[in-house]
Amino acid sequence: MDGTRELPKPLDLSHHYSRVTKNRNASSVKGFYKYFRIPGIGNLAGGLPNNNYFPFDTLEAAAALPDRFPKTPNKPVDPSTGDRASSALAASQVVVPKTSTNTDILRKIDLKSALQYGTSQGYPPLYSFLRQFTRENVHPNVPYVDGPEIILSCGNTDGFSKTIEALSNVWDAGYDSVGDREGILVEEFCYMGAAQTAKPRGLNIVPVAIDDEGMKAAGMGGLEDVLKHWDDSKGRRPHLMYTVTIGQNPTSGVLSVERRKEIYALCSKYDIVIIEDDPYWYLQYPSANPSSVTTGRDPASSNGMASSPSSKTPKSSGYPFLDSLVPSYLSVDTEGRVVRLDTFSKTVAPGCRLGWITAQPALCERFLRITESSTQQPSGFVQSMIAEMIMGPQNRHGRGGEKDDLGWQTDGWVRWLEGLRGNYERRMQTMCHILETGKQLVKTGRRRSMTDEWSVVDTVPMFDFVWPRGGMFMWIRLNFESHPLWKKTSPEKLSRGLWIHLTTPKYLVLVCPGSLFAPTDEIREERSFRYFRICFAAADEEEIAPMSHRFVEGCKSFWAKKSLDDIDEDMAEDVEARLLSLHMC
Repeated sequence: MDGTRELPKPLDLSHHYSRVTKNRNASSVKGFYKYFRIPGIGNLAGGLPNNNYFPFDTLEAAAALPDRFPKTPNKPVDPSTGDRASSALAASQVVVPKTSTNTDILRKIDLKSALQYGTSQGYPPLYSFLRQFTRENVHPNVPYVDGPEIILSCGNTDGFSKTIEALSNVWDAGYDSVGDREGILVEEFCYMGAAQTAKPRGLNIVPVAIDDEGMKAAGMGGLEDVLKHWDDSKGRRPHLMYTVTIGQNPTSGVLSVERRKEIYALCSKYDIVIIEDDPYWYLQYPSANPSSVTTGRDPASSNGMASSPSSKTPKSSGYPFLDSLVPSYLSVDTEGRVVRLDTFSKTVAPGCRLGWITAQPALCERFLRITESSTQQPSGFVQSMIAEMIMGPQNRHGRGGEKDDLGWQTDGWVRWLEGLRGNYERRMQTMCHILETGKQLVKTGRRRSMTDEWSVVDTVPMFDFVWPRGGMFMWIRLNFESHPLWKKTSPEKLSRGLWIHLTTPKYLVLVCPGSLFAPTDEIREERSFRYFRICFAAADEEEIAPMSHRFVEGCKSFWAKKSLDDIDEDMAEDVEARLLSLHMC
């Protein structure tokens, strides 16, 4: 990057390391592996099984071509791309050979190396590709000297677990004082997998208010309010933040660059490490809100890239699609306090259990030490298959994921991501159009005066939502105040009743109640009843419209109930048994 001498060094964050993390040393066994690669060395030192006894001679799979799915425009005002996708049945045959004669460990892809004990940074070819892709294409403007480092993980849950292990101490109410209790900031509705990972460590889960974008920096309940008025009787002021900034789970918000700068400034002031979980980064939907699509890499610039303190002209990713996306917190990370989690779960498949952590080198070194004594590295099968598909063979051994048996390369990988965005964006549009049309219950009737009679049309708002600007979800706000039974029962009962009603055979729709995303009991009890999360990603494409219509019709039917007996009848049924019986059919 030009102007590197002007960039600051990342801060030393070792004061945040846990006691265990501070005591970790490099693995003497893993450190010994470098000698194994010496040509002609008679290796009698390593406790390695003989690769000739591995029962797999090749690893093969039919794989999609990178242009399988059509793209959508990077801006809602753009004309159609004119892009033509390949046939849905068109595929390549990816082959990972038993042995490759390539001597470059960063290009050598074979089962002999992939299935053997390896380095904890990750399989060298895949690590090399992802490191270059991360630094040059995804985050080309990280504003600290020498840029970030990466380490491969077993997915974002693993990455998050290692991050909080490195940066927090276990606290036990039976042994430790309240003053020693550490905390982690989260959105007021958040991905509960993260909260459930942090809670057993004794971390104080501290919610921050959100709006349609995501976490709020200012205002009541916003980040500044929480930190400025922290009550020390609850423990230490939190030094960690967990956040999903693109397609926030469950609310689908997308945090603008301007909001990121405001939050980052507060994190700098209060010395907070930002853990940015970003599985949906490539799934940003300009068509969701055309008037607001100025939140790209810099709203003031023509190409939308975030500005860098090192240069007046930010460096492009090299791809219009990537340049059009709202960038990571890393783009404003002048102090090296951002840990970003990426995953193949949404871009390839969740079962891969493969991802990577991006952070300043000193933090990655600590994650490496943790990995050496825990997971060691992700699956060699998965790493080698993805490496071969993307990178392709470097000699006659093996076959990559393109038509000519070469790999997708970076161009193909970005094209694949564009196609995924296109497919999910079209699903989002289908569901949103149907729910937008059906969110109000229309009632007709007649009214009389002393001299006239006329027809009346009333609309009753049942629910509302903001079109998702990213991710895989719709966050539905239920307007139970308009229900005929609002004053006759509790809102929690109405919410539970609607959830059950939607699962009855006539509608057969399963949605996620908002209570599943409430990080505290207070939020769960006070306002989670107002929300449902709906996922438009998982169902088969041809089912999106029918399921959306069934949701709307189920809501209309529920709003027509005028007797509590009707709701009690539904709630008396063993819903779990009924749903499980359908699964067994």
